[in-house]
Amino acid sequence: MTSSVSSAKIIKIGKLGQENVPDLVAIEEPLEIHLGIGPRNKREQFSLSVTMRTPGHDKELAIGFLFTEGIISSIKEVNSIEYCETVKLEEKENVIRVELSPTVKVEEDKLSRYFYTSSSCGVCGKSSIESIKVAIPANKHSFNVVPTALVCELPVLLKKAQKLFEHTGGLHACGLFDADGNLIRLREDVGRHNAVDKLIGSLLIEKRIPVSANILVLSGRISFELVQKAARAGIQFIAAIGAPSSLAIAMAKKHGITMVGFLKNSSFNIYSGEERIDVEDGVC
Repeated sequence: MTSSVSSAKIIKIGKLGQENVPDLVAIEEPLEIHLGIGPRNKREQFSLSVTMRTPGHDKELAIGFLFTEGIISSIKEVNSIEYCETVKLEEKENVIRVELSPTVKVEEDKLSRYFYTSSSCGVCGKSSIESIKVAIPANKHSFNVVPTALVCELPVLLKKAQKLFEHTGGLHACGLFDADGNLIRLREDVGRHNAVDKLIGSLLIEKRIPVSANILVLSGRISFELVQKAARAGIQFIAAIGAPSSLAIAMAKKHGITMVGFLKNSSFNIYSGEERIDVEDGVC
C-alpha cells in the first residue's frame, strides 16, 4: 500500500537563518471509485466518484462513502471490494471497485450526481443542492449525559492519537470516543469528509452501525455534510475544534444531535442538544 507521508526538501527560515532540511508532508492522491450493480447476467459498471485523499484505509473510505451518501444501507449489500486489476499498474492503488449484491437497486440520479470531490470540500462534487440530501434513519437510542470536564478533555485526547498529524501537520482527523473518554477509532486524511467516511466505513464493515452511544470529535470545522454523515451512522454527539456552519447547526437540531464547537481544553460552545451535557458547574 502506498505510504501516507512523503519526504520533501525545504528551505527553513528561522532564528538560525536559512537551513536546508528534509520535511514530511501528507500525500494527496486521487481515488476513483468504480461501482458494479445489477443482475449477474447484466452487470453495469459506473465510475462513480473521484476523491482526493490520503492513501490508506481506501476500502473503508469507499464503503463509508457509499453508506453516507445513501447508496448502500448495510455491508450485506456489498459482494466484494478490491483494487481494480484492469488499470495501469501505477494507477492500481488509486482505483477501487465495489461490487454490490445483484438485488441492490440504486436510483439513477445517485449515479449521475457525483464526479470530482476535492480534499477540502465533499459537497463540491454534487450537481445540485437537493442532491446532497440523503435519507437519515430515526435514532431512538439513548445517550448518557457527560460532564463538561470530559468534553474539555476531548481535544487533548484527539491530538494525542493523531500520529500522522504529529509528523506532517497537514491532516484532518476524526475520533470516535465513548462516554468515558476512551478512544474507539481514529482516522486521518487530507480531506475532512474522507476521514469521517473512513471511520464510518470501518465501523460498517465490522457491523457496528449505529454508534449512538459515542462522541465524534473533529479536528476542524463542522460542515453540513459532516453532520449528515454522522447522522447516517446514528451518532448523537459531535464535538469540533473549529466552528460550525449555519446549515450544520440546522441539521444537528433537525436530527436531535448535540453539537459542540470551538472546543478547547478550557471552554467550548454548545449549539444544540445541551441536554446531553452536564453543565451544572459550568466549568472545565
